[in-house]
Formats: sequence, C-alpha cells, structure tokens
Amino acid sequence: MCGGDARIAKTRIPIWSLVNYRILGASDVRILQDFPHLSAADLANAWAYAEAHPEEIEAAIARNEED
Repeated sequence: MCGGDARIAKTRIPIWSLVNYRILGASDVRILQDFPHLSAADLANAWAYAEAHPEEIEAAIARNEED
C-alpha cells in the first residue's frame, strides 16, 4: 500500500490502474510491453489481489475517473 492504494511491489503502480487498463481492452502482453519493468508474476499477483478485493478496486477506479 502507498497513498491508500494497493500497488505492485517495489513500484508506484496502483493495482487499480492495471485493472482499469485491462478493462479498457489491454491484454497482459500489452501491459507487459507498456510496463517493461513488470513481470508476468507481478500481473498474476495484481489480478489475484483484484479478484480478492473487488470493492476496493472498483472504488479506486471510480474515484480516479472523477479526477
């Protein structure tokens, strides 16, 4: 956690932003191309976290769409 949002370990990338990118149509391959410092394991962990905490992720996406 950093700034209240769950993030990928050792990065400043919030999980909700990756989930939102996926919702917008990005594949895992595309996400890894756009974030070359992330690994497939990072994404697997992000998807597992998002699945375990859907309300938190949905709320974060909604909050950030308002900005």
